[in-house]
Amino acid sequence: MAGGFDDRLPATLDSVMAAGILERAAPGGSIAVGRYGRHVLARGYGRTDWAADASTVDERTIYDLASLTKVVVTTTAAMILEEDGRLALDSTVAWYLPDFNAPEKAGITVRMLLTHRGGLEAYGPLFAQARGRMEYLTAINSRPLRYPPGTRSVYSDWDMILLQLVIERITGQALDIFARDRITGPLGMGDSFFNPDSTLFPRIAPTELQPSIGRLIHGVVHDENARAIGGVSGHAGFFSSARDLAIFAQMMLNGGHYGTARILRPTTIARWTSRQDADTSRALGWDTPSGRSSAGRFFSPRSFGHTGFTGTSIWIDPVKDMYVVLLTNRVNPSRESTRIFQLRRDVADAIQQAVMDAPLVEWEATRLGGQ
Repeated sequence: MAGGFDDRLPATLDSVMAAGILERAAPGGSIAVGRYGRHVLARGYGRTDWAADASTVDERTIYDLASLTKVVVTTTAAMILEEDGRLALDSTVAWYLPDFNAPEKAGITVRMLLTHRGGLEAYGPLFAQARGRMEYLTAINSRPLRYPPGTRSVYSDWDMILLQLVIERITGQALDIFARDRITGPLGMGDSFFNPDSTLFPRIAPTELQPSIGRLIHGVVHDENARAIGGVSGHAGFFSSARDLAIFAQMMLNGGHYGTARILRPTTIARWTSRQDADTSRALGWDTPSGRSSAGRFFSPRSFGHTGFTGTSIWIDPVKDMYVVLLTNRVNPSRESTRIFQLRRDVADAIQQAVMDAPLVEWEATRLGGQ
């Protein structure tokens, strides 16, 4: 099999995914794997919904990426702006957003947003009273800090909402327009966007059952805060396919280029995807394997990746020159299902164990604790 994989890998993944679907991890999913600069495998499994007549999944089925938005769009946009000399990581958020003026937040830097060390709450249902970008900025500015900035790392959606606002203030463009012009457009990622057009709904996997409307959320972002902002948010709202994310992942492995497009410099990628502090697994925007990671047991410590609440994940291993994309809608019909956590690990381990031309090293024992 291409890429130095065991020929039995497709059959193994068929079995892993069949077990996950049988145990209701999700009604279906798609996987893309690449190595040595080649897109080696792209397959769909199951259906977009539990209904018997739902569409079958393939590599072009479009999923709500949830928090993969943070790395594919928001972090990449920030990387581009740093390279352009328009964003300084150690400048304060208030320098870019003067309305972010609460005294206790004056020392929060852009770097702190990217490493989730800003002191902000992990989550809050701001959608209950706020609508649009400026109301969200006002709400986040008015909320008390949970810890002194820079002293801890607590994953927070609000960090990436603020970073979105910084990016938009610098560029004078909405995040979705900047992403189209500088990331997805040049890369030819035609199945990747915010607020997808209704003509694409037959290809989009629906997410959670919404009692207030009596049907599944379909073609609209699942995250309530992203919905209240207008569907374009720094923390969620991006839709894409495994095929498109394979292009993005290969660009990252290539050192920032794909085909004729140059998105980033190799040194920028190396620096941003490296673990930033000894007490956390966080890189800049990205995460690295830690504890019982969604990357499984064998992705190297130099790997970087991220997950999304809806059941999505991407892991990139520069040591083995490999990426793995797994997209599902595990919140269909309810967010209560947790089987996806083991499914992600099973998929990652099966792919790593199928590598025939490199040693299989279990890195897990050397990682930080946590999920």
